[in-house]
Amino acid sequence: MSEKTTKAKTTSKSKPVEMPKHIGIVASDPWLEPFEDAIKGRHDHALWKIDQLTNKGKQSLSDFASGYEYFGLHKTDKGWVFREWAPNATDIYLVGDFNNWVESDKYKLKRIAGTGNWEIKLRENAVKHGDLYKMHVHWNGGEGERIPAWAQRVVQDDNTKIFSAQVWNPETAYTFKKKKFKPNVGPLMIYECHIGMAQDAEKVGTYREFKENILPRIVKDGYNCIQIMAIQEHPYYGSFGYHVSSFFAASSRFGTPEELKELIDTAHQQGVAVIMDIVHSHAVKNEVEGLGNLAGDPNQYFYPGDRHEHPAWDSLCFDYGKDDVIHFLLSNCKYWLDEFHFDGFRFDGVTSMLYYSHGLGEAFCNYADYFNGHQDDNAICYLTLANKLIHEVNPNAISIAEEVSGMPGLAAKFENGGYGFDYRMAMNIPDYWIKTIKEQKDEDWKPSSIFWEVKNRRADEKTISYCESHDQALVGDKTIIFRLIDADMYWHFKIGYENDLVNRGIALHKMIRLVTASAINGGYLNFMGNEFGHPEWIDFPREGNGWSYKYARRQWNLVDNKELCYHFLGDFDKAMIKIVKSIKNFQKTTVQEIWHNDGDQVLAFSRDDLVFVFNFSPTQSFTDYGFLVPTGSYEVLLNTDAKEFGGNGLADDSVVHITNYDPLYVKDHKEWLKLYIPARSAVVLKKN
Repeated sequence: MSEKTTKAKTTSKSKPVEMPKHIGIVASDPWLEPFEDAIKGRHDHALWKIDQLTNKGKQSLSDFASGYEYFGLHKTDKGWVFREWAPNATDIYLVGDFNNWVESDKYKLKRIAGTGNWEIKLRENAVKHGDLYKMHVHWNGGEGERIPAWAQRVVQDDNTKIFSAQVWNPETAYTFKKKKFKPNVGPLMIYECHIGMAQDAEKVGTYREFKENILPRIVKDGYNCIQIMAIQEHPYYGSFGYHVSSFFAASSRFGTPEELKELIDTAHQQGVAVIMDIVHSHAVKNEVEGLGNLAGDPNQYFYPGDRHEHPAWDSLCFDYGKDDVIHFLLSNCKYWLDEFHFDGFRFDGVTSMLYYSHGLGEAFCNYADYFNGHQDDNAICYLTLANKLIHEVNPNAISIAEEVSGMPGLAAKFENGGYGFDYRMAMNIPDYWIKTIKEQKDEDWKPSSIFWEVKNRRADEKTISYCESHDQALVGDKTIIFRLIDADMYWHFKIGYENDLVNRGIALHKMIRLVTASAINGGYLNFMGNEFGHPEWIDFPREGNGWSYKYARRQWNLVDNKELCYHFLGDFDKAMIKIVKSIKNFQKTTVQEIWHNDGDQVLAFSRDDLVFVFNFSPTQSFTDYGFLVPTGSYEVLLNTDAKEFGGNGLADDSVVHITNYDPLYVKDHKEWLKLYIPARSAVVLKKN
């Protein structure tokens, strides 16, 4: 009896079984709950793959991703060693300057038993620095010259235009002066650029010229990060670097690897991080220069069948389900971090990777569209692994996803069920500005819509906000300044010769940038030249323009000319960046709406002790327009209408504004801030 009683008591005191907690991104967004199994499945897939690649944790992911130290051409204590992964090959020879480009037994590779890898060891005098070379690959039914997949130096002959790998072993390797560098991400202010077209001259610019001429401008303007396009070698200059052929080779068009390292090192010494635009979403179709048919197997690196080619990009799609391909791509990430000290990456074309459809023709209207079985789990797994690796190699590294569909969890932490990107591009914002400028009259612009758009993002994911990137500057599209002013840029941008269209464009260009930059929750991006309203589109040399470099450059002379209006926009950009950087971790401060009125076209919001006020009305100025703000005095830090920024200077910005008492709001510690707000202007105030 007593025994039964005791048992009953024990049972009654036993703790209830706890239900498992939701994975992080579901806990923060309950609307994802119906898809939690899919989210956990993707997470578990990544964990399983990491376990597999690291031999259950016996090595690190970084150890696994060291393929560039093994494959390719390397100098050893005894001479040289060259290795290549080519499972379908029957014979491989090195041909080059050292053997008159003729096959010989001395330069014949041997297959490493039981693998798809090939190897040759050479004496020290067998090749020398500067020699050009390729592989001559044989397979059942064919043969061809190929550039090694892991080549770290590839050059193009100026006359023949033929690409070749190059032996690169300079007497003095570049030594980084800045050994350790931690990017300043509070907030991250990115200057997107292209080395080749960064000069005023009608030619291909160099790493050295960029270091000497452009980097000082970026530093002076206040940006703390540069994002460089077109670093990975690509056969066609006009592809903007997005049709990559040699993934481990820094483009020789712009100079030597040492000069690129020097540029990065110099940037670090000046407090500027350097990230590269990395292209792992696809590869160029070229067979002689690229990976398209390295050894008689077109599917060695790429998906077979219908998934082999990207239908819109005329390129090849990596097979993210192959361990050897994962090894190649992860090693590529580590290579740029380790060898060149890049601070991270902006991953191109992530949407294309995520979906079997590449996102083409998809609307993405609800959460079910992200979990309907049309997603490439292999690609999702690869991206997750890439982010794990990047932050394992460098915990302070930056990873950004260019992704347009809005896939949930993309920039959420891995442990929360996310893919591990630090940021995602806020691609909705430039689309919004283009649509607004194209389709709406100025008097129809609604502050409520603007405010919603510039802060439309997931609460648990940081974004990079921007008005325009390189996409909007290309032929076939238009920059914001050109949409606003069009051809009048050429005739009415001299000070004193402005017309109404120019004045409108200058005013709105400043306001658009300010409202976008001031609402960030991660960082802000500007494309090279847009900070001063660069008038010309980007058009690389091609047959259609007579192979001209006229539009493949940036005209810095325009912003330097004090007789033109461009410098007003440039000076404003510098002042705006200074404001955003004036508060540490500005991006983490709460964006608090104070007021909006779509009828008046007025918007006001605060961040920390800053107040941002916008009057988008093209005609209506307001006197003593009131807002409820914390009691105190406010001084003007920035006014888009100031004469120094090409405005009318209608307001006296030296006035310190004292809030007006209202007994109704004493308990809230708020009073009325009353301002004169001219039409098409914005002002930033700071509470004293």
